Order: sequence, then C-alpha cells, then structure tokens
Amino acid sequence: MKVLINFIRNLLGYIIAIIDLVTRGPKLKRTPEKQKQINNELKHLSLYQFYACPFCIKTRRAMHKLNLPIEKRSASEGSPHRAALLAGGGQIKVPCLRIEQEGKVEWLYESSEIIRYLKTHFA
Repeated sequence: MKVLINFIRNLLGYIIAIIDLVTRGPKLKRTPEKQKQINNELKHLSLYQFYACPFCIKTRRAMHKLNLPIEKRSASEGSPHRAALLAGGGQIKVPCLRIEQEGKVEWLYESSEIIRYLKTHFA
C-alpha cells in the first residue's frame, strides 16, 4: 500500500512539475550589471528540495519569476544534501532555503516564508 501511495504522490508531483514548466511566465528583467550583482549575492543561498514536491515547485516558480538562479540541492533519500539538511536545519523538510551571511547559517523553511524573503531582498 505504501508503494502505491508513493507512486501516486510522485506521479501527481511530476504532472504538476510539467505543468509548471509549460506555464511559466517571463523572468524579471534587470540590467546586466544589476543581474551580475544579484547573482553574486545568490552564491550564499541554496534551496533544498524534492523535484516533485508542490511546495518546492511553488518556490522554484517564484525564483524563476524573480530571475534568481539559486543553487538547488536534492534532499531525496541517498543524497548527501539530505544529511546536510538534517545536520544543519535539524529536520528533513522541504523546501528549505539555506542562507549564509557573515559566517552564520540560517535555515528558512516554508515556501511562503522563502518567497517572502526572496521578494524582500531581490525584487
């Protein structure tokens, strides 16, 4: 039964991911200089995610619209990033934005909170 539930969940997740890719809108336009500055700031961010998770898709969609090429790290079973997420953030929950500033690391969970953070700092 657990296998069937996981299959259905993954199937629906991939369908949502495909729909997202097909229906994405345009990216935010910036001057090349401003985009380069933003890209340098984004080097200190990484998004821990599952590809087919609806909340991760929501977060990636916002990143696309804001033109924020943040590093994405899979937190799937067997991934070394999964262990880093557990060790650093304290739980295996996605999406999770890892924010490194001035030698400190913050782990931000919840898609709405992540999107709010990105809009506040990069829109």
